[in-house]
Amino acid sequence: MTETMQAAVMHGIGDLRIEQVPMPRLTDPTQALVRVQSVGICGSDLHWLFDGHIGDLWVQDPLILGHEAAGTVVQVGSAVTDLKPGDRVAIEPGYTCRKCRYCKSGRYNLCPDVVFMATPPVDGAFCEYVAWPADFLFKLPDALSIDEGAMVEPLSVGLWAARRAQVQPGDTVAVLGAGPIGLFTMQAAAAHGAATLIVTDVVPARLRLASRLGATCTVDVGRQDAAEVVRGLTAGQGVDVCFECSGHPALVPEAISLTRPGGRIQFVGMGPSTIEHFPIWDFISKELDAGGLFRYANCYPPALALLAAGKVDAKSLITHHFALAEAAEAMQWVHNNKDKVVKAVIHPHTDGDKA
Repeated sequence: MTETMQAAVMHGIGDLRIEQVPMPRLTDPTQALVRVQSVGICGSDLHWLFDGHIGDLWVQDPLILGHEAAGTVVQVGSAVTDLKPGDRVAIEPGYTCRKCRYCKSGRYNLCPDVVFMATPPVDGAFCEYVAWPADFLFKLPDALSIDEGAMVEPLSVGLWAARRAQVQPGDTVAVLGAGPIGLFTMQAAAAHGAATLIVTDVVPARLRLASRLGATCTVDVGRQDAAEVVRGLTAGQGVDVCFECSGHPALVPEAISLTRPGGRIQFVGMGPSTIEHFPIWDFISKELDAGGLFRYANCYPPALALLAAGKVDAKSLITHHFALAEAAEAMQWVHNNKDKVVKAVIHPHTDGDKA
């Protein structure tokens, strides 16, 4: 095996270069080496590259981006017993200490010592190979493609959102924002038993996709009043659960307005660090519950099961494919054409199967 590999390395705002970097090696007997074949372009990757930061965390040194990844195992450490070379795997991109109160209680996404791909200073998966703890690698069922394996990461966000919001069978749900996370959250809510799914956005193509994926009703908020539609569908009461998936600060009061008294709001989208307008009286007087969300925990096995059973469609969300050599152009294109793409993937190895 060669001593170097190709990677897409961020050197500054808007500066992404294809470079030869050292080949990763197994440094622990519990690790495995994965040949990366599919990596989704996430909104966080765009934030890092074009803003230089997310919140108060800045990119200060060269960084390999990408964290929605899947590939094929090529080498395993001596302590790895449940994986072997040739196994196709989805890579859960954050591993934790496994010892703190959060890890032991099952909420390991809150571990203060998490190591997460493409979050400074940890390199990500826009590269040909990664070495990763084997207990954070999950075998793909035979029926799933490598590309679907890469989509387990954003689907896990949607599943965690549905869990956090305690979606119940028969619930009426609103999803604000029909990007990849919103569409996966909608499908996750349906898998949890939601009976009515209302999806809002400003991009007609995404709303059409939401309808094909099972939305009961879609609302183009550039043309319709979402509150009026929701009132009509809920006899004026509002939805049981509202997922804010866009990250747009104007939709925080919208979520409060759309949710019935005693209902639940789940904030999912990544927007500005602070917002100026929060209608606290409306929130208090309706006795709403609201939840934050930070990544996910214990979601990869159920996500894979839902995909394998055909209860969630990931293939339809993948709209564009790029080779690793095209990573800079791909990121710029997605950044400039968010209304034309749902999910784009980069293929560090182009012989991988596609969705």
